[in-house]
Amino acid sequence: MNPNSVEVLLVEDNPVDAELTIRALKKHNMSNNLVHVKNGADALDFIFGTGKYAGSRDISFAPKVILLDIQMPKMNGMEVLQIIKADPRTRSMPVVVLTSSKESPDIQTCYDLGANSYIVKPVNFEGFAAAIQNLGFYWLLLNQQPA
Repeated sequence: MNPNSVEVLLVEDNPVDAELTIRALKKHNMSNNLVHVKNGADALDFIFGTGKYAGSRDISFAPKVILLDIQMPKMNGMEVLQIIKADPRTRSMPVVVLTSSKESPDIQTCYDLGANSYIVKPVNFEGFAAAIQNLGFYWLLLNQQPA
Protein backbone atom coordinates (compact mmCIF):
# COMPACT_ATOMS: atom_id res chain seq x y z
CA MET A 1 0.00 0.00 0.00
CA ASN A 2 1.16 3.50 -0.79
CA PRO A 3 1.67 5.26 2.58
CA ASN A 4 0.47 8.50 0.97
CA SER A 5 -2.99 7.06 0.24
CA VAL A 6 -3.86 6.13 3.83
CA GLU A 7 -7.36 7.09 4.91
CA VAL A 8 -7.32 5.63 8.43
CA LEU A 9 -4.36 5.54 10.78
CA LEU A 10 -5.24 3.20 13.65
CA VAL A 11 -3.00 3.70 16.68
CA GLU A 12 -3.85 0.83 19.01
CA ASP A 13 -1.62 -1.45 21.09
CA ASN A 14 -4.32 -3.95 22.07
CA PRO A 15 -4.42 -6.64 19.35
CA VAL A 16 -8.04 -7.59 20.13
CA ASP A 17 -9.30 -4.00 19.92
CA ALA A 18 -7.26 -3.43 16.75
CA GLU A 19 -8.70 -6.57 15.13
CA LEU A 20 -12.26 -5.63 16.11
CA THR A 21 -11.80 -2.13 14.70
CA ILE A 22 -10.31 -3.39 11.44
CA ARG A 23 -12.98 -6.09 11.12
CA ALA A 24 -15.81 -3.56 11.67
CA LEU A 25 -14.34 -1.19 9.07
CA LYS A 26 -13.80 -4.05 6.60
CA LYS A 27 -17.37 -5.22 6.97
CA HIS A 28 -18.51 -1.84 5.61
CA ASN A 29 -15.73 -1.49 2.99
CA MET A 30 -13.95 1.27 4.89
CA SER A 31 -10.58 -0.36 5.53
CA ASN A 32 -8.96 -0.46 2.10
CA ASN A 33 -6.43 2.23 2.97
CA LEU A 34 -5.77 1.55 6.65
CA VAL A 35 -2.45 1.46 8.48
CA HIS A 36 -2.25 0.04 11.99
CA VAL A 37 0.59 1.01 14.31
CA LYS A 38 0.97 -0.29 17.85
CA ASN A 39 2.40 2.66 19.75
CA GLY A 40 2.64 6.42 19.82
CA ALA A 41 6.23 6.59 18.60
CA ASP A 42 5.36 4.62 15.45
CA ALA A 43 2.31 6.83 14.93
CA LEU A 44 4.46 9.96 14.92
CA ASP A 45 6.97 8.33 12.58
CA PHE A 46 4.14 7.58 10.16
CA ILE A 47 2.53 11.00 10.43
CA PHE A 48 5.77 12.94 10.03
CA GLY A 49 7.48 10.56 7.58
CA THR A 50 10.38 9.75 9.91
CA GLY A 51 11.94 6.54 11.23
CA LYS A 52 10.93 3.54 9.13
CA TYR A 53 8.66 5.81 7.04
CA ALA A 54 11.44 8.25 6.12
CA GLY A 55 11.59 8.78 2.38
CA SER A 56 8.39 6.83 1.70
CA ARG A 57 5.81 9.15 3.17
CA ASP A 58 4.90 12.72 2.18
CA ILE A 59 3.47 14.63 5.17
CA SER A 60 1.19 16.65 2.86
CA PHE A 61 -0.93 13.50 2.34
CA ALA A 62 -2.85 13.34 5.60
CA PRO A 63 -5.03 10.44 6.72
CA LYS A 64 -8.74 11.26 6.66
CA VAL A 65 -8.85 10.27 10.33
CA ILE A 66 -6.51 9.10 13.06
CA LEU A 67 -8.06 6.66 15.55
CA LEU A 68 -5.96 7.07 18.66
CA ASP A 69 -5.92 5.02 21.85
CA ILE A 70 -4.57 6.89 24.87
CA GLN A 71 -3.10 4.04 26.95
CA MET A 72 -0.09 2.80 24.96
CA PRO A 73 3.57 1.88 25.47
CA LYS A 74 6.51 4.11 24.49
CA MET A 75 4.37 7.23 24.15
CA ASN A 76 0.76 7.58 25.23
CA GLY A 77 -2.01 8.94 23.04
CA MET A 78 -2.20 12.28 24.83
CA GLU A 79 1.46 12.94 24.06
CA VAL A 80 0.86 11.99 20.42
CA LEU A 81 -2.21 14.23 20.25
CA GLN A 82 -0.30 17.16 21.74
CA ILE A 83 2.48 16.84 19.15
CA ILE A 84 0.08 16.49 16.21
CA LYS A 85 -2.01 19.50 17.22
CA ALA A 86 1.03 21.67 18.05
CA ASP A 87 2.54 21.34 14.56
CA PRO A 88 1.02 23.61 11.88
CA ARG A 89 1.61 20.89 9.25
CA THR A 90 -0.58 18.38 11.08
CA ARG A 91 -2.89 20.52 13.22
CA SER A 92 -5.89 20.02 10.93
CA MET A 93 -5.64 16.22 10.86
CA PRO A 94 -8.81 14.83 12.48
CA VAL A 95 -7.97 12.83 15.59
CA VAL A 96 -10.61 10.65 17.20
CA VAL A 97 -9.63 9.33 20.60
CA LEU A 98 -10.93 5.77 20.81
CA THR A 99 -10.30 4.48 24.30
CA SER A 100 -11.70 2.53 27.22
CA SER A 101 -11.25 5.47 29.64
CA LYS A 102 -14.43 7.19 30.79
CA GLU A 103 -12.47 9.37 33.22
CA SER A 104 -13.49 13.03 33.06
CA PRO A 105 -9.89 14.31 33.36
CA ASP A 106 -8.87 12.19 30.34
CA ILE A 107 -11.80 13.46 28.29
CA GLN A 108 -11.14 17.09 29.21
CA THR A 109 -7.40 16.81 28.58
CA CYS A 110 -7.91 15.27 25.14
CA TYR A 111 -10.31 18.03 24.11
CA ASP A 112 -7.98 20.67 25.55
CA LEU A 113 -5.17 19.19 23.42
CA GLY A 114 -7.32 19.42 20.27
CA ALA A 115 -9.04 16.06 19.89
CA ASN A 116 -11.84 16.22 17.32
CA SER A 117 -13.86 13.53 19.08
CA TYR A 118 -13.65 11.27 22.13
CA ILE A 119 -15.30 7.86 21.98
CA VAL A 120 -15.36 5.32 24.79
CA LYS A 121 -15.09 1.82 23.37
CA PRO A 122 -18.31 -0.09 23.98
CA VAL A 123 -17.80 -3.28 25.97
CA ASN A 124 -19.85 -5.67 23.80
CA PHE A 125 -18.95 -6.57 20.22
CA GLU A 126 -22.23 -5.38 18.67
CA GLY A 127 -21.91 -1.97 20.31
CA PHE A 128 -18.25 -1.73 19.36
CA ALA A 129 -18.95 -2.69 15.72
CA ALA A 130 -21.80 -0.17 15.49
CA ALA A 131 -19.64 2.60 16.96
CA ILE A 132 -16.83 1.89 14.48
CA GLN A 133 -19.27 1.73 11.55
CA ASN A 134 -20.76 5.12 12.48
CA LEU A 135 -17.34 6.59 13.09
CA GLY A 136 -16.06 5.36 9.72
CA PHE A 137 -19.15 6.54 7.89
CA TYR A 138 -18.87 10.03 9.32
CA TRP A 139 -15.09 10.59 9.05
CA LEU A 140 -14.48 8.74 5.77
CA LEU A 141 -17.60 9.58 3.79
CA LEU A 142 -19.39 12.63 5.22
CA ASN A 143 -16.68 14.82 6.72
CA GLN A 144 -15.07 17.37 4.39
CA GLN A 145 -11.45 18.23 5.11
CA PRO A 146 -9.62 21.37 4.09
CA ALA A 147 -7.72 21.13 0.82
